[in-house]
Amino acid sequence: MTHLQTIDLFVFNRLADWEIGLLTAHLNSFEGQFLPSRFRVRTVGTNLDGVLTMGGLRVTPDATLGDVKPSEQTLLVLPGGLGWERGEHRGAVELACRVIDAGGTVAAICGATFALAGAGLLDSRLHTSNAKEYLEASGYRGGANYRQLPAVTDGNVITANSTGAVEFAREVFRVVGLYPSAVLDAWYGLHKTGDAKHFAQLLSASTGNTGQ
Repeated sequence: MTHLQTIDLFVFNRLADWEIGLLTAHLNSFEGQFLPSRFRVRTVGTNLDGVLTMGGLRVTPDATLGDVKPSEQTLLVLPGGLGWERGEHRGAVELACRVIDAGGTVAAICGATFALAGAGLLDSRLHTSNAKEYLEASGYRGGANYRQLPAVTDGNVITANSTGAVEFAREVFRVVGLYPSAVLDAWYGLHKTGDAKHFAQLLSASTGNTGQ
């Protein structure tokens, strides 16, 4: 039986489920649409009570934040949603700090980037978010490292803005090595543009026929 690496996804009431849909679908694809996935997504909450996403989906956490053991292999995904700016998810932010300290990876999108900024985690790293002014309200000191891009990876921290779900997924896939580069490039082109030529490239790359 193939060992599957666990990727932890923080879930909470009113999380922005559309921001992590592509990411979770491909990481958690045991059969694999183009190549078999070596990963499984584990949902973690502050407790084991069910949560309701902004899209009206009810999710029962598989584990709690306390069950996550930070290490170099840990990847923690923090979706956007309500409450980040109000400091409602302190446990998740504290866990993010421990994961980064242990050499693991934290991927945050939309409002979750505000919380990372407020914790000082973006002061010395290249990053992005919904807007530079948005992060400045957190009191952080990383404005010089802000980049106006859909998604940015610097070391073991991935950040993305609210419209960068495709780029967010791509950066996570790149970091964990989900797909070879040719497959990933074709995947991104297809999901970003919808151009059928990228689908042909995706099929070719995933079967090893690059035409070279």
